[in-house]
Amino acid sequence: MALITLQVLDGADRGRRYDLLPTPITIGREEGNAVQLNDERISRFHIKIQEDQQKLVLTDLESTNGTRVNGEQVQLRILRYGDVISVGRSVLRYGTRKQIAQRLDALRAAGQVDAEELDSSALAKQAAESIPNIGIDWSASASGRSTLHLPVLPDLPEGLGPGQAAQLSEMIEYLHLRTRSLIDSVKFADEATTIDFTMDQWQEILEIQAILAEYLRKAGTPDGEE
Repeated sequence: MALITLQVLDGADRGRRYDLLPTPITIGREEGNAVQLNDERISRFHIKIQEDQQKLVLTDLESTNGTRVNGEQVQLRILRYGDVISVGRSVLRYGTRKQIAQRLDALRAAGQVDAEELDSSALAKQAAESIPNIGIDWSASASGRSTLHLPVLPDLPEGLGPGQAAQLSEMIEYLHLRTRSLIDSVKFADEATTIDFTMDQWQEILEIQAILAEYLRKAGTPDGEE
C-alpha cells in the first residue's frame, strides 16, 4: 500500500496539505473522499489514485470538467513526484519536497532532465488553465481595475510591533532571495522571444507558490483551527 502526499497550490483550499494518505484514494467535492475540495467545478468523485504494479495511477472518474496533469488533459496517467494535477479551479502537487528533490537528482544522474523541460508557452498554458475564470476584463481601464483586489499591489500592514515587523521582513527577504536566485539561473539569448525552464526551475517556481499558499492559509486561519 503506497502512501502519498498532496499539497493544494491553488483554489479555495490552497495551502492545505494531505500527508501520507494510504492508497487508494479519491478526490472530489463530497464527503467520503480522502481529499474533499471546496470547488463547485469538481465532480462529486472526480479522480481516483491507486497503486498498480508498484506504480501510482491516476484515473479520471468520468468527471464533468476533466483532469489535467502538467497541463495535459488525461483520463489515465502514471503519477511521478512533482506532477501538477489540475481539477476544476484547484491545483495540487504530488509528492513531498524530499521526494521531488530525489526525483530531480535521479533525472540529473541519468541525464534525463532535458527530456522533461517545459518551454515558456507550455508553462503559460498550464498557469492560465489553473487560474479560475472570475470574469475580469484585464483590458479594462486602470481605474476599473483599481477596485479589484488581485490586480492592485496591497499595502504593508501598519502598526506592527518590532518583532512582527522583523518576522514579516524575514519572510519577504526569504522569498525575494529565492526568487532572485531562480531568475539568475535562467539563461536566454539576447533576441530570444521565449525562455525555456528546466524541470529544476519549474519545481522551484512551484515550491515558492506552495510556500506562499501555506502563508496565506495560516494568515487566514484563527489560532488552533484548521
